[in-house]
Amino acid sequence: MKRDERRQAIMDLLIEARAVDLDDLAGRFAVSKMTIHRDLDDLEQAGLLRKVRGGATIETGTQFESDFRIRELQDADAKTRMARAALELVEPGMTVMVNDGSMAALLGACLPDKAPLTVITNNAAVIDRLKDVPRVTLIALGGVFSAKFNGFFGVVTEAALSRLRADLAFISTPALAGLQAFHMDDAAMRAKRAMISAAGRSVLLVNHRRFGRSALHVLADLAEFDSIITDATPHHRIAPRSTGRGSS
Repeated sequence: MKRDERRQAIMDLLIEARAVDLDDLAGRFAVSKMTIHRDLDDLEQAGLLRKVRGGATIETGTQFESDFRIRELQDADAKTRMARAALELVEPGMTVMVNDGSMAALLGACLPDKAPLTVITNNAAVIDRLKDVPRVTLIALGGVFSAKFNGFFGVVTEAALSRLRADLAFISTPALAGLQAFHMDDAAMRAKRAMISAAGRSVLLVNHRRFGRSALHVLADLAEFDSIITDATPHHRIAPRSTGRGSS
């Protein structure tokens, strides 16, 4: 097996199992542990995985989030349930903000069902899906493009948001612990904060797997959100007053 094929196979295993073992990989591909180490080093350098003792994972760390191309292949059923719950909060005629992320991308694809709408987003996947949709006024936020998050960020994005106002903002988070939401990327966190400030109501979208985890930056206190939508009952519970009516 060629190097690129082996590395793609490693990523396929990670998408399915979320973690891989160094010894298992060496045996599976009949190569040395040093070869697997080099594979994992290069994939980590590309931002596709996080090396851990004895292997690698695509699970979130305090300073790591997996690449958008990986996340969009995961948890399809969970994202669909969350998108349906989020869509119930949208009414025709609203102005809606949608942030970056694979969950938000799926929600964005569903928004035409509630047209006419104005949609403000820095999510490249949402921009691509809505750019030709009738009865949807699309405001695409510019900025510095991040392939890892498949979105636009930075001072241009934040300046644009400071001049806009929406009825509703959908904000996703990769980590939630205690009564706070977290994010590992400073630029993404600032864009999300700007959306929260620019919206009349904010809704937090979080996979139940992300409960009980923290990351480098505090995104927001849960009290700043009007609703929290998740896909299943998390193992780590949060205070009842903060759960919001969108949980499922």
